Amino acid sequence: MALVASAVPDLMLASRVAGSLTAAGHEVVPVGAGSPVRLPAGVDLVVCDLEAVDPAEIAELPVPALGFYSHVDVETRSAATAAGIDLVVPRSRMARELPELVARLL
Repeated sequence: MALVASAVPDLMLASRVAGSLTAAGHEVVPVGAGSPVRLPAGVDLVVCDLEAVDPAEIAELPVPALGFYSHVDVETRSAATAAGIDLVVPRSRMARELPELVARLL
């Protein structure tokens, strides 16, 4: 269906993201969470851990972005929203609803 870039440095969480999206029919490609985030050609969407990337940099990418954060980290949520990340959700919601959230952005 879609090529999704995953900027999630935590290996366990990255594995869950990839597994969930692969099961939903998407292809997932891991990208470094360093700066700058480099997307391979053909990427349709990026999923990122907002604790590991600069929200302003992600908002400037030419594809929609789904960012997630710790539910107690209000500053990160505010920074991501202010930067213009397309969809910002708590990590717990991302884990429960990832395929639906991605479909909403595609």
